[in-house]
Amino acid sequence: MIHVREPWRGRMPFGCAMDGERRRGGPGEPGWGEPLGYRARPGQAQLQDDPARFKVVVAHRRFGKTVFAVIQLLRGAAEGEKWAPRLAYVAPFYRQAKAVVWDYLKHFARGIEGVRFHETELRCDLPNGARISLYGADDPDSLRGLYLDGVVLDEFAQMDPRAWGEVIRPALADRGGWAIFIGTPLGRNSFWRLYEQAKAAPGWSAALFRASATGVITEAELAAARATMSEEEYMQEFECSFDAAIRGAYYAREIAAADAAGRIGRVAYDPRLPVHTAWDLGVGDATAIWFHQLAGREIRLIDYYEASGAGLDHYARELQRRGYAYGEHVLPHDARVQELGSGKTRVETLTALGFRPRVLEAHKLDDGINAARLLLARCWFDAENCSRGLEALRHYRCEWDARRQAFRAHPLHDWASHGADAFRYLAMGLREGRDARMPKLQYDDRGIV
Repeated sequence: MIHVREPWRGRMPFGCAMDGERRRGGPGEPGWGEPLGYRARPGQAQLQDDPARFKVVVAHRRFGKTVFAVIQLLRGAAEGEKWAPRLAYVAPFYRQAKAVVWDYLKHFARGIEGVRFHETELRCDLPNGARISLYGADDPDSLRGLYLDGVVLDEFAQMDPRAWGEVIRPALADRGGWAIFIGTPLGRNSFWRLYEQAKAAPGWSAALFRASATGVITEAELAAARATMSEEEYMQEFECSFDAAIRGAYYAREIAAADAAGRIGRVAYDPRLPVHTAWDLGVGDATAIWFHQLAGREIRLIDYYEASGAGLDHYARELQRRGYAYGEHVLPHDARVQELGSGKTRVETLTALGFRPRVLEAHKLDDGINAARLLLARCWFDAENCSRGLEALRHYRCEWDARRQAFRAHPLHDWASHGADAFRYLAMGLREGRDARMPKLQYDDRGIV
């Protein structure tokens, strides 16, 4: 049993209902959360009453998603019937979890008798043995080995989708835990697919809240925001449009054009043609590999593979397992750097494993991105085998500087970088190969006097 100090008179933070709005509570306890200083808005109350185990919530900015998430975590901690309940809030980045939700969690939980906060670990311990912890999806391995009774995944559209399937979902299995996915759209990516699947899947529910319908933000404020934002930005952030292009995405138009032209679908392996690969070699990060075949001017992307924390022998076995007849293997220029552990370059290691790699010359990032954009017009993708690689290309974007309200001159380094970098090396590899086949013409520079 959790006891709340009485009376508790904290200031109502943004994201809660104001006086006179509808009050709702948890099952069997009308007004649940009010002693903590929380009264649900109508949209929050609708979600709170939803009995589904897995909820996908698409909501506009300033809807109150974060406050709702904190209350659901506290509610799960209070109502958990199993021994030592464990709950988690997961943001795309660990520092983002601290900036977005930590103050809210302390604000609402501080009225609970015996609660303890651990600043360095971003952890809240409750007197009934329950624990709420904050994590970042940029380090999903930090969640491995844990059990979870409930989890909130905030801004799931920005996360590596493998964090859910490979790490978090298994952690919920033995305890029958629940999950809530919240966020705003970021193109038709994994969040969109999850939302569409949740509409019909047993035990799942899907909800969408547009600013024009909730009444949370006044019409005057929405009009002012619309006047200073692009139409795509406004539709994405306030009207929850999945069709708006991802802001700052490098390849959004090219991928959309490929999709519209039917160049993303089923692309079969042709055994008469060699399969070439292009690699992004990670050290601490993931390694990504594109598999492609050349048929005239067509580049057929038939497969994609990505993993992390594995040695080159793992990738060599993976290539052999696929059974393709290989051509050349393109590696970035830093593959010639010697590794401290073995004293060998990765080129030497792959050569010893039976491969004959070709190492690219160093090139400017902008040149590589432009080469990739041009190449995409000639590409055909196998939608199933290349699904994660396509997701990376759609998601690869400029880093946004919130303070300056402008894009930085370099890409955001997140999970999508690996697949996008490997594709950039593919494009540069084809360009270098073309240049090698077309040597410069030699002119007679002798003049006539």
